[in-house]
Amino acid sequence: MLERTRSSLHAALLVAVLGAAAWLAGRPLLFPSLGPSAFVLATRPDGEESDPERVVLSHVLGVVAGLFAYHLLAHGHVVTEAVRPLSPQGFWLAASSVAAIALTVEGMEFFDARHPPACATTLIVSLGLLSSVVEGLFVVVAVVGLVAVQAVVTASPGRTGEKVVDRTR
Repeated sequence: MLERTRSSLHAALLVAVLGAAAWLAGRPLLFPSLGPSAFVLATRPDGEESDPERVVLSHVLGVVAGLFAYHLLAHGHVVTEAVRPLSPQGFWLAASSVAAIALTVEGMEFFDARHPPACATTLIVSLGLLSSVVEGLFVVVAVVGLVAVQAVVTASPGRTGEKVVDRTR
């Protein structure tokens, strides 16, 4: 099978498991930043940006930074449609996003946990889309789930392109 097809199916499987969990639980376990994380995990499973601790920690940092910035600067506002030009709501949401990105990148650099999709997570939170502590916990649970599925997929013989060697002889 072509490597790109294998990567596509790998990423789709990661998202499909979380999609099924979200559907069964009726909870926000599927959100935009999981797509780029699934892509990174599927296309660079051995890259440092795919290290499970790095992936989880970076998204945790994104959630914490997003919650902090949102509740400090934009609480009660949410971007679900276009915001009027020069509106206070638009200003505070933009300020929240800027602060969240700065804090997330600072945290990822400080903890050496660079995983770029976490910057999308912090925007989702800081723009009010998943802005409660409970929703933040669901984000973390979903990321842990993504990493757990990745561990199962990459541990399965033949799933990641490794040759299966019979060592019983």
